[in-house]
Amino acid sequence: MKKILFVCHGNICRSPMAEFVMKHLVREAGLADKILVESKALHRDEIGSDTHRGTREVLRAHGIPFSKRSATLMTAADYAAYDCIIGMDTENMRDLDRLTGGDPDGKVHRLLSYTGEERDVADPWYTGNFDATYRDVDAGCRALLRELMQDKRHETGERGRA
Repeated sequence: MKKILFVCHGNICRSPMAEFVMKHLVREAGLADKILVESKALHRDEIGSDTHRGTREVLRAHGIPFSKRSATLMTAADYAAYDCIIGMDTENMRDLDRLTGGDPDGKVHRLLSYTGEERDVADPWYTGNFDATYRDVDAGCRALLRELMQDKRHETGERGRA
């Protein structure tokens, strides 16, 4: 099973948004038994908090199922537990570099790198624009899923479109 971890500063806006969007996409692709998706925080500010109201509203507006949850903190041990760790912005990437000892296994990526863009997913905690964040998260998750599906086909020798 491929294990994916999305992270952001507090684990109440962007990373849970990505978690729920990706879980939805994975279910739609029929891969829920092959891909595990979770999210965590890189800072303690919001530990124990549920997903931000703005994130819940934008997920609801797009028909993305979500559940009540509590923000949890990523630890160094999580680096070994996940196959792919996805940060949202430059600050997250710096935090991940420190936490993972420089990402020796090459597991850490910024979400929009999967779309071919080297830019941050804006934090709606500061911008208030959950719709713009959703567009970036959705695009990044779709691109990540395409890559995972291509990798799987290469592993099994299958051919076809993603």
